[in-house]
Amino acid sequence: MKTAMDWLKQHNVAVDFHDYKTKGITAVKLKEWSKQVGWESLVNKRGTTWRQLDETEQAKVTNEKAAIELMTEKTSVIKRPLIEKDGKVVALGFDEAAYVKAFKK
Repeated sequence: MKTAMDWLKQHNVAVDFHDYKTKGITAVKLKEWSKQVGWESLVNKRGTTWRQLDETEQAKVTNEKAAIELMTEKTSVIKRPLIEKDGKVVALGFDEAAYVKAFKK
């Protein structure tokens, strides 16, 4: 997150930050994102939250419905940052090349 936020600031890209941890996220919004990038991409399986789930909980996440239930309950498992512009996901995670493509004029 820090690298992405620093990059955005350095390149004068204004963003409205939504903190899932404090504000939560709706299943409707997660479903919208899932349709665009796939639920598999939204679940951060490299993160601490995923690794702290027991194998039974992890094994339950086999489809969009289960993934959305997990992400609404444990918002820290959502891959970040997810950047949305005009209702479209333009970046998921930090990839400088993707940011250049999405934000350079």
